[in-house]
Amino acid sequence: MKKVSAALLASLAAACVLQAPPLYAATANPADARLRTIYETEWKWRLQQRQEDEEDDTNGIRANLPKVDAATQLARQRYWENVLKQLDGVAANKLSPAEQVNFAVYRSQVAALVANQRFREYEKPLNADSAFWSNMTYEARKPFRTKKDYTNYIAQLNDVPRYFGEQVVNMRAGLARGFTPPKVTLAGRDASLKVVAEAKPEDTAFYQPFKAMPATIPAEEQAALRAAALQAIKDKVIPAHAQLLAFMRDEYVPKSTVNLAAESLPDGKAYYQSKIVEFTTTDLSADQIHQIGLAEMAKIRAEMAQVMKEVKFDGDLPAFLTFLRTDPRFYAKTPEELLMRAAWIAKKFDGKAERYFGRLPRSRFAIIPVPPEQAPYYTSGRGGPGVYLVNTYNLPARALYSLPALTLHESAPGHAFQMPVALEQKGRPAFRNAYISAYGEGWALYAERLGTEMGIYETPYEVFGMLSYQAWRASRLVVDTGIHAKGWTREQAQRYLMENTALSQHEVETEVDRYISWPGQALSYYLGEMAIVEARKKAEAALGDKFDIRPFHDTVLELGSVPLPVLKARIDRFIAEGGKGPYGAES
Repeated sequence: MKKVSAALLASLAAACVLQAPPLYAATANPADARLRTIYETEWKWRLQQRQEDEEDDTNGIRANLPKVDAATQLARQRYWENVLKQLDGVAANKLSPAEQVNFAVYRSQVAALVANQRFREYEKPLNADSAFWSNMTYEARKPFRTKKDYTNYIAQLNDVPRYFGEQVVNMRAGLARGFTPPKVTLAGRDASLKVVAEAKPEDTAFYQPFKAMPATIPAEEQAALRAAALQAIKDKVIPAHAQLLAFMRDEYVPKSTVNLAAESLPDGKAYYQSKIVEFTTTDLSADQIHQIGLAEMAKIRAEMAQVMKEVKFDGDLPAFLTFLRTDPRFYAKTPEELLMRAAWIAKKFDGKAERYFGRLPRSRFAIIPVPPEQAPYYTSGRGGPGVYLVNTYNLPARALYSLPALTLHESAPGHAFQMPVALEQKGRPAFRNAYISAYGEGWALYAERLGTEMGIYETPYEVFGMLSYQAWRASRLVVDTGIHAKGWTREQAQRYLMENTALSQHEVETEVDRYISWPGQALSYYLGEMAIVEARKKAEAALGDKFDIRPFHDTVLELGSVPLPVLKARIDRFIAEGGKGPYGAES
């Protein structure tokens, strides 16, 4: 299988160093035209496949759920393999600088899609963190503005039995070849199915869009839409969840693999390496990443020791971690307190943003609690366009000293800031809005470190919370590779996190299960942050007094999700242009 390599990405991205025309200007270049034909045709097809959401008059709310049956999946594989062949016929060295960047991003993206199809990832459509059925509730949170939005959504609800049925067939195929999440990571994950299976239609998340409908829809039409939604939920959605719940309890979980390592799965070594390539956009091996993690952990522990001296703690690191985990001063008493503290931190950022960023996103975000049916096994927070989810479940596990770092990561200037900046760029091919984990998670982790410069951390304990989060991500390099390539046990991974971070026992358990069931994703964060930090250091050294943090940040964010070699090359161009930002005088 031909994967996009780091060396290829670097060579393709090298054009970013050149003095380029406006990034997305149209050209008459025949190579550009050929590439555009390939990615525009494929993207249109991908939208038809329901592999992506389209921003149109339906707000991405369409009248059907995607087809996921095996025949459709094989057809997708063949289609993307053909796209790769077409890309091999593009003269990359003749592309304009802007299209060379597009080529590097697009080929990496399609190569990952092909790998997922070849390894039949669709036969494992769940992990300890999320699943195809829980992901459906996000559709109900989209903005509903027109009657068409509602009629399309009702059609989706009626399509749930077909969609769930195809997923179950795929999951049975995965069971037959031992390709499942490890059984230990699935315990209790059917709770979100049980909530729906036993609920009244009007109490489910699926009915939420119908509780407050736009006044532009006449009252009698609203009533008809509500009735149709309740009927669909009652007759289709709830029974489908009940059947899936029985399948999970009686067949899937009992027969799931007991092995933890991705390398123990079918064609495991190649499979895990494909996840490394996908999530890090590098060709690093598991051994190399493991060693990087160990080295970075040593540096962070030295920083932790300095904070312990500052607070005059009389004891070693394990004793300090126990103190942080058990002293009630560090924990909120109510969910509302946790949410309000998160909001306060987010507003502190707003007051400092203009000194660090030349261009701010137009999009704002809400701060809301994680839905209760997901919260027990969900991360501490999650952010994206328009939302910062804060987990208020099990408050003794949600340390306030870690909340500033969490907020910077998930809200602003992290995910709820970075993603809208990218989405608001004009004239960029639609595929560029797809998320690349190494870039997106790397930026969000960099945002946590940036909080020290911005004055967000007000106490040494909050600084330690940031360092604990840095250690958490660096330790993932050790733990993920340890589990999936070096035979680590679940207990060994949990112990490593407990000994090296201030995470609570509950967080450690849910996080380790997430790494076990989602190979490679945990590697994105720290390797991505390292790339941004190294690029910044290079720019600071080269530009000296000319270096301005605002155009640097604007340059990184304007680029959007890209493989790490493309990011590095773009900062080389930033240096060559004398530190000029993408927005000129506005940066």
